[in-house]
Amino acid sequence: MDTRTDNTGERLPATLRTLRDAWQARVPDLAQRRTDLQRLRDAFRAEQAAMDAAIRADFGHRSEHENLISESMVVLAEIDHVLKHLRRWSRRRRVGSGWRFWPARAWIEPRPLGVVGILSPWNYPVNLALMPLVSAIAAGNHVYLKPSEHTPATSAWLRDLLARVFPADRVAVALGGADVGAAFAALPFDHLLFTGSTAVGRKVMAAAAPNLTPVTLELGGKAPAVVCPGFDLAKAAARIATGKWINAGQTCIGVDYVLVEASRRDAFIDAVLDELHHRYGDISASPDYTRIINDAQLGRLRGYIDDARQRGARVIEPFDGTEGVERLLAPTLVVDPPLESEVMRHEIFGPILPVLSYRTLDEALATLQCLPRPLALYPFTDRKADVGRILDAALPGGVTVNDTLLHFGVHDLPFGGVGPSGIGSIHGRHGFDTFSKLLPVVHQARWAGSDMIRPPYTGRVDTLIRWLSK
Repeated sequence: MDTRTDNTGERLPATLRTLRDAWQARVPDLAQRRTDLQRLRDAFRAEQAAMDAAIRADFGHRSEHENLISESMVVLAEIDHVLKHLRRWSRRRRVGSGWRFWPARAWIEPRPLGVVGILSPWNYPVNLALMPLVSAIAAGNHVYLKPSEHTPATSAWLRDLLARVFPADRVAVALGGADVGAAFAALPFDHLLFTGSTAVGRKVMAAAAPNLTPVTLELGGKAPAVVCPGFDLAKAAARIATGKWINAGQTCIGVDYVLVEASRRDAFIDAVLDELHHRYGDISASPDYTRIINDAQLGRLRGYIDDARQRGARVIEPFDGTEGVERLLAPTLVVDPPLESEVMRHEIFGPILPVLSYRTLDEALATLQCLPRPLALYPFTDRKADVGRILDAALPGGVTVNDTLLHFGVHDLPFGGVGPSGIGSIHGRHGFDTFSKLLPVVHQARWAGSDMIRPPYTGRVDTLIRWLSK
């Protein structure tokens, strides 16, 4: 075990200097990056049981299968994808220089930035720490990681895993609370990535601003599902249930609310309830249903339910016998809550599903436009025209049509939000590019026409300039 971990803000600058000095002394070449990623893959595969135990300890309980799907599978697939394409991504990218600059040649050359800082969240504590780390290492950077203090067992597991794979001057880990996180965000990184809430994202961006540190913010928002007229309700209910209740709704791209026709609303609710009972049965004993991460989050979510009741919304709690089970909040439906209710004003990040009815699709689109741009959007429709109308109404960070969550796992798609749901993108080549300087280079020939364009701007030079400017 490597105990060289920063647990106080005072040690952070010294560690950053160590990482930067080592990077400047020897920038990782392509062979080193590939070796590092392969060693990380091997070590990660060997430690999946320990990872599962750590995550379960932090959550109280989380489904082993959801850990395999949402943590192990996506991380290993990302490493494999990067290893397959890294050589091609690292090459010069030829571009045209334009006939006016003939015979000059031009290209884009990906170059490492230096030291990348990563602030990762608690909801998927392994996936959302290692996915950006893989991209940063692939691009030739050193990495300083600050995992969440709300998952201490998993954060310690990450520290130990990374200490076995990387030397301490190539990847370092900072453990600690919010004070350490605030000091971390204020360090002069060459790039800083934060994944978390919009409110904290604003603070991270403000902390990075004095250093002009470039930031990528992977935030959240209220990701809607829109069930369009005529779409099969049972299929929509099943796929929305997956997108809502994986990890007990503690998912940044999870379904936050559903819009469904008023005439089919109750049938949709019945289909969702059937799905829930089939999936979880006795939910207090279900091995497949995750707990809420801590008491503060549980209290916030219960406050949303109480507020909805007080405002006259119908609350459906389909499971009994959950009292006394630590940090268990069963799936809950809130029917037609007012837009000013707490459950509609904030990202829910829990197992509460508002179901809003609409009379016409135009009315549903108006509701989308009332809320900030979301990180994800899920149209359910058999008509291409409906998809276009929905995307015109609400520009999201990403879209899965007729399903949920899937766009996160497609390596060739950029993952990132817009405005309040984020800045920048990661995953696959997009992550590699985010943590690279895409250096533009023009190489002029020994003899070039541009030599003719210089003062005095008279005679043939004047004629040439005027002809080029047409």
